[in-house]
Amino acid sequence: MPEAEREAQFRQMRNTAREIFVYALAEASISKAFARHVHCERGVLRIGDDLYHVDAYSRVLVISIGKAGHTMVEALAQQVGMSLEGIVATSVEPASQVRGFRYFHGGHPTPNPESIHAANAILKALSAQTASSLIIFMISGGGSSIVERPIDDEISLDDLIATYRALVLSGAPIAEINAIRKHLSAVKGGRLARAAFPARQVSLLVSDVPSDTPDALASGPTMPDSTSVEDCYRIVEKHALLPQFPHSTRELFERRALEETPKSDDQAFYRSRWWTILSNQTAVEQASAAAERAGFAVHVDNSSDDWDYERAAEYLLKRLGELKKRSERVCLISGGEVTVKVTNGGVGGRNQQFALACAAKIAGENITVLSAGTDGVDGNSPAAGAVADGTTMIRAHSRGLNVRSALEKFDAYPFFSALGDTIETGPTGNNLRDLRILLAS
Repeated sequence: MPEAEREAQFRQMRNTAREIFVYALAEASISKAFARHVHCERGVLRIGDDLYHVDAYSRVLVISIGKAGHTMVEALAQQVGMSLEGIVATSVEPASQVRGFRYFHGGHPTPNPESIHAANAILKALSAQTASSLIIFMISGGGSSIVERPIDDEISLDDLIATYRALVLSGAPIAEINAIRKHLSAVKGGRLARAAFPARQVSLLVSDVPSDTPDALASGPTMPDSTSVEDCYRIVEKHALLPQFPHSTRELFERRALEETPKSDDQAFYRSRWWTILSNQTAVEQASAAAERAGFAVHVDNSSDDWDYERAAEYLLKRLGELKKRSERVCLISGGEVTVKVTNGGVGGRNQQFALACAAKIAGENITVLSAGTDGVDGNSPAAGAVADGTTMIRAHSRGLNVRSALEKFDAYPFFSALGDTIETGPTGNNLRDLRILLAS
């Protein structure tokens, strides 16, 4: 096959992978999720299978936390069609604000002063509620850092940031990271629910965590905590985190002075309900539908969720090879997140690092790999992720780019940017974890 024709085929496959991802983003939107799960008519608010007679409550307060904080409030207002009031804490700067809401621009992936201000404002608002109040919590990914207040006043904001950084860079799975965050926080691990008691509470969840650990979302501020202080001590030892923590945090662990979070039998949850209205599964299903329409035999394999990116790359490419023996055109879709333990990192993120690892393994093969985050942000880069294929190595070499160097330096963004192979959506106002789309033909 002529080189120009071969390159055109690869370009088409890269474009197809992009189209599948973009379609999944659009169909797994928050507005569409709210249209399916939330409805208000004649003063009766339906959330999931529950009905709330709005006029029966002395006050309805909305607390929206996370990267999708503003988008969720917009969607709720559209479905409810009535004036609402409350607090929005998000890391995404909205083009406009919803009337009746106070906005806080919290930090991500580490807290900032606004994160503390948001937590204080939310706790104050909740403390004023009574048994005749209805609190609508709306929780999305990123909330762990966007709203935060240390459980111990000795932990300064700088110490909190240093603690978060040590956790994020440790290579620990998100569930383990959040277990520790919960026990260091005055708002996580069900403590917002405790602050809202005795009000009626309902939480709408846009989830960026594994489906079997919903209380890991934003570190579970409104849900019973399934982790314990003993888990925290074990996790810190497992990842040798103690020397990396600042003195104030380290001292709590050394004294074994962590306080236990509310569990399922706590009275805070007697009048609480939770509904996951959108998750990574939605994005996977929509990507699958798009790939099928594009003529691929589609298979879903989420088993590499929370694996190290190298191990995940090897596993998924091997799985793709096995599937290719059965079908001419195959699409393997994998939801969830991979982990990257960063040391002296450059510019990039877990998705671009995964794609780069794949590029080194598929040189010359008719394989295309896209990996991107549904929030539109991958690590410390402006990209959501990247796409690699069998020509990536050749094209990189012709531009003087070194795959091994980029991998070792965790500097994938400049590499893919130079090739024009980054996925750049901008912040989406949504957060449903990552999608990996592997195509073979």
